[in-house]
Amino acid sequence: MTARRRDFHKYPERGWTEFRTTAICAAALERLGWRVRFADEFIEPARVMGRDIDAAAEKRRALAQGAPAEAMSRIGEYTGLCAELGEGSPLTVMRFDIDCVETAESAEPSHRPAALGFASVNAGLSHSCGHDGHAAIGLALAEMLANERQNLRGTVRLLFQPAEEGVRGGYAFAPLARGADHFIASHLGLGLPTGVVCGGMGGFLCSTKFDAEFTGRAAHAGGEPERGRNALLAAAQAALAIHSIAPHSGGVMRVNVGVLSAGEGRNVVPPHALMKIETRGENDGIAAYAYERAEAALKGAALMYGAELAVTKRGETTAAESDEKLARIITDEAASVPGVTGTRLHRRISVSDDACWLMRETQKSGGLAAYACFGADAPAGHHNGAFDLDEAALPIALETLYKTAARLNAAE
Repeated sequence: MTARRRDFHKYPERGWTEFRTTAICAAALERLGWRVRFADEFIEPARVMGRDIDAAAEKRRALAQGAPAEAMSRIGEYTGLCAELGEGSPLTVMRFDIDCVETAESAEPSHRPAALGFASVNAGLSHSCGHDGHAAIGLALAEMLANERQNLRGTVRLLFQPAEEGVRGGYAFAPLARGADHFIASHLGLGLPTGVVCGGMGGFLCSTKFDAEFTGRAAHAGGEPERGRNALLAAAQAALAIHSIAPHSGGVMRVNVGVLSAGEGRNVVPPHALMKIETRGENDGIAAYAYERAEAALKGAALMYGAELAVTKRGETTAAESDEKLARIITDEAASVPGVTGTRLHRRISVSDDACWLMRETQKSGGLAAYACFGADAPAGHHNGAFDLDEAALPIALETLYKTAARLNAAE
């Protein structure tokens, strides 16, 4: 499991380009007797968000980096997969996200992956959120369950999901949780120390990620400034307005302009500007308020500067809460796992995760859902190029998830 994690760490793949990871997972799962379906077999294209890739080029890169050719030959346009063991009910679904973060990894000698030779070889990409560990845990869990299939009843469904970063892939995978009796997502780290297990995270925020493009008109900044339409100023005005949106009395709200790029030259009125923005809220109503006010700010700025505006949604997720009953089962099973020093039934955390789509889908049809967290010490925070995992957390997560699945699907 540790070796697998380090392999995934060395070859990170951003959302919707995880061809190598998908192929490796598929080949391993099929060898263990799991029924594998690739994403093209179940994804509805209308549910895909934030996908702008050169699939052919990404597939060539994946093959060059060691992806198994036979499995690669069966992957279509979309990455990720669904694997099933058993049949009938109960149906237990577990999700493992597999994409990386678009940030460069530290090359400092003190950074363990660099020192041990498994730092990212893909420029500008790194597994700085722990999804390499998630994928490795998912494969190790698949092996344990396959070895104990005679002691299980019903169906266990493992989802290896692309594009969690930017909350772009969960909505496309959400129908796979429909009708589930139990759904479990999990994460390593998130501020908990190694040895601590939380059975049910909550406080997730709804979020919308979107791009705003302003198109103005270029003109000579000295000779004919009045003939220009300044897209840079429109974007700057919009950025200030978005960060001036009044907070909501109903709960937590967040807005952020993360990128603003514009301009062509010091003596040219800027004809183009691009903004990358996100809004968040602790429920659907607050999230809608934040997005609508941000959109109004963008439209107002475009009108003020005579620019055209195009807004493109890149990702979106809802909020969800873990069911106490399932969270308690997870913590009960974790309590006897070697290396566990403490358990927490519930913890609120103001972040967003598109597993919430699958949690809601499960709960909507009467099932139980929980988002577990397995503490992992780290030298730097998530999404930082110096991030690394305490690998002692991997067997804790594996054993807890195995014991939980074995309990939920125990043969009568």
